[in-house]
Amino acid sequence: MNVLMRLRRAFADAAPEGVSPDEFAQAVRPSTDPKFGDYQANGCMAAAKRAKQNPRELAAQVADRVTLDPIADPPEIAGPGFLNVRLRSEWLTEVLETLLNDDRLGVEPVEAPETIIIDYSSPNVAKPMHVGHIRSTVIGESLARLLSCLGHKVIRDNHLGDWGLQFGQILWGWKYHRDPDAYGRDPVGELARLYRLAASKMKLADDYGPKLDKVRSLEVEGKAEEADALFAKLLGDSGLSRSEIESAVAEGKSVVEQARDETAKLHAGDPENRQLWEQFMPHCLGALEGIYERLGVRFDVQLGESFYDAMLPAVVDDLKAKGLAEPSEGATVVFTQATKAPMIVQKRDGAFTYATSDLAKVKYCEDEFHADRLLYVVDSRQGDHFKQVFDVAKRWGFADVRFDHVAFGTILGADRRPFKTRSGDVVGLESLLDEAVAKALEVVNTNSPDLSDDERSRVAEVVGIGAVKYADLSQNRLSDYVFDLDKMVAMTGNTATYLQYAYARTRSIFRKGETTPEAIRAARPPILLTHPAERSLALTLVRLPETLDTAASELKPNILTDYLFGLANDFSSFFEQCPVLKAESPERRSSRLALCDLTGRTLAFGLNVLGIDVVDRM
Repeated sequence: MNVLMRLRRAFADAAPEGVSPDEFAQAVRPSTDPKFGDYQANGCMAAAKRAKQNPRELAAQVADRVTLDPIADPPEIAGPGFLNVRLRSEWLTEVLETLLNDDRLGVEPVEAPETIIIDYSSPNVAKPMHVGHIRSTVIGESLARLLSCLGHKVIRDNHLGDWGLQFGQILWGWKYHRDPDAYGRDPVGELARLYRLAASKMKLADDYGPKLDKVRSLEVEGKAEEADALFAKLLGDSGLSRSEIESAVAEGKSVVEQARDETAKLHAGDPENRQLWEQFMPHCLGALEGIYERLGVRFDVQLGESFYDAMLPAVVDDLKAKGLAEPSEGATVVFTQATKAPMIVQKRDGAFTYATSDLAKVKYCEDEFHADRLLYVVDSRQGDHFKQVFDVAKRWGFADVRFDHVAFGTILGADRRPFKTRSGDVVGLESLLDEAVAKALEVVNTNSPDLSDDERSRVAEVVGIGAVKYADLSQNRLSDYVFDLDKMVAMTGNTATYLQYAYARTRSIFRKGETTPEAIRAARPPILLTHPAERSLALTLVRLPETLDTAASELKPNILTDYLFGLANDFSSFFEQCPVLKAESPERRSSRLALCDLTGRTLAFGLNVLGIDVVDRM
C-alpha cells in the first residue's frame, strides 16, 4: 500500500492537456512542512509556464479533476499554484488497523520483478579484510535485502580477488621467510604477515626508488648541489643511511620481480605454486566467512578471478572476431566512447586484465542466470573502469542488460584523511568490529546494569555491529564520512543505537503493561488519532512502502535510515505527549499500545532491511 504511488496515479489521471502524465505525477512529493499538508503536487507551475497559462488557474482546474477519495480530501490551492494534500484521519485509521496484522506492514511486491545480480564486497582473499571493505559489504548487503524485500530475484555475488599479485607476494614470503610454527598455530595470521612483509619491501622501492634514481641522474649530470639537497630530504623522510636506502630499494625491486614471477608461475599451472594456492585458500576463505557471519552477510555466488581465468582467451578472441578489439602498441584494446583511454583487454606480455575478467563474468552471469540487471557496489575511484566495461559489454552483445555502478566515497579519520591506524596501516576490519563492540558494551553497562553478563555481551555485539553498519548506511553513499565510534554508539542522534533503543522501548511498554503485542493484534482495537502526535506517528508509519520504493529506485540506503530516524523521533514525541499505560480510557490505552506495536515492528522491519538486528532490552 504505497500512498505516494496512489496519489501520483490520481494526479497523472488529472494531468493538464499536453503535459506528460508521468512527469506531472513525479512532481507529487511528501510535504517538507506539515502546514503545507501531508503531500504536495507541484507540477502546475511548470505546466502553466509551457502552456503560457496562469498557474493558479491551472491548479484550480487540476484540483477539480483529481479524485483522491477515499485517501484524502480535495487538494487545497496554495501560493502561485501548489496543491496541498491532506490525508483523511479516518482513512489512516483504517490502514493502520489493517497493518496491525500484516507481517509485511503494507509492503507489496513490485509489479514487474527482475533478476538482479549484485556484485559487492569482493576482497582480495590473500590478506585480511580492512576498513575499506566495510562500505561495499554493508551497502551491497542492504541493497540485496531491499530489492529482495520488494519482490525481485536477487543474486548476491562476491567476486573474490584470489588470483593476482597478492598471492605472488605470499608465495614469495612463504618460500623465503615462512615460520612453520607460526603457520601451524595461526595460518591466516602467518599468511598475513608474509603478505605485509612483501608489501612493505615493495612499498620502499616504490616510495624511494624514483627519488634515488633522480639523485643518481643529477650526480651524473654534475649537479652535485641539487643531488645533495634532494638526498638530504630523502634521508630526512626515511631515517635511513644512503647505503640502507640503496639496499632497501634494490631488495624491494627484487621482491617485485620475484612476486610477479611467482604469480606468473601460478597462472601457468606450476605444480608447487598451485599446490600452495590450494593449501592457502581454505584458510583465507575461512577468515572471510568469519567476518561475513559476524556482519550477517551471505552470498549466493562466490567465485574468484581464478574461476574466470580459463575463459579470458575466448573473451579476447570473440571481441576480435566481432571487430571490437584491435592491436595498439603491442597490446589488445577496445576503444570506447565512455572514456578517452581505450580499455586494455590483453597486455603486451600476454597477460589479461581486470577488465577482461569483468567481461568474462558478465557473460557467465548472463549465460547462467539471465539477469536483467547487474549492480557493482565499488568505490567511486573505479568509475572510468566501469564506464568502459559497461560500454564494451553492451556492444559485445548484452545491450538488453541494465548495468549500474553503485559508487561510494571514502571512510576518513578525524584528520579527514583515509582512516588508518597510528602506525599508518589500514585499520583491520575485525579489530574495528571488536573495538565497536567494546565501546557498545560501555554504553550497555551504563544503561542496563540489571542485565546478566551474557545478555550484556549479546546486546553489545548487536549494538556495536549495528552502529558501524548504520554509520555507513546513513550517509549519502557518494559522500566521504568521518569514522567516530563515540558518535556511532551514542544513545541520541541519528544512530543505530538510538533506533534500537526506540525499538526496545516499545517492547518495554508491553512488559510494564503486563500484556503482549500478540494480544493487542488479536484484539484488533480501533485506532484513535485525535492527538496531533498520534496522527503524525500514524502518517509516518504508512509511509514505509513508499520509502522502500524510493530507496530502491535511487539505490540509496540513507533514504531508509532517514525515514527510520524520523519514525523514532515521532515515536518519542508521541510517547512524551500521549500517555500509553495511563491513558484516560481502556480504548485509548489499547489504541496507543497498537501504535507502539506498529512502531516497534516498523523499526525492526526497516533495520532488518539494512542488515541490522534489534534486541528487546538494552
